[in-house]
This record gives sequence, structure tokens and C-alpha cells, in this order.
Amino acid sequence: MAGYDHLPPGILPFLVAREAAAALVGVSTTKFDEMVLDGRMPEPRTIDKRVLWNTEEIRSAVNLLPRRGGKGKDGGSSWDRVLAQ
Repeated sequence: MAGYDHLPPGILPFLVAREAAAALVGVSTTKFDEMVLDGRMPEPRTIDKRVLWNTEEIRSAVNLLPRRGGKGKDGGSSWDRVLAQ
């Protein structure tokens, strides 16, 4: 990620700028802004005038996104059943 070259390879920063946050999710900055507004992604943190996103909060929000196909007849997805075993 540009701007984080001083970190060792493979180390993700705790806080990232909007462009990097969107890239982590795999969406455009416009879509990321929309996801923040509708609550699918976390609100940013601030350091003085800098606006930054916590990468752990982004990861948690991504894990809450719905899966393609939604729920099965029993109210859960087949992946939910695998995890429950």
C-alpha cells in the first residue's frame, strides 16, 4: 500500500486512509463512502485533521457482510452449518 513503505513487508497498519480502506474491502472509494454512510463499514477515526480507518474494524465489518445466496430454508446458510460442526 502506497504511503506505508516504512512498515515491514506483510505488516498492515492499524489505521489507513480512505483510499487504502476502500482497497482493503475491494471496492471503489465512492462505494466505500456509501458503505460507511449506510453502516456497513465503520466510521473513521481522526488524528487532528487526518481521517483514518481502523483496519481491525474494517475486518470485523467485512465479516458481517451478507454472503451471496443469503439464508437457506432453515434460516442459515450451508456455510453456517459447516462452521457449527
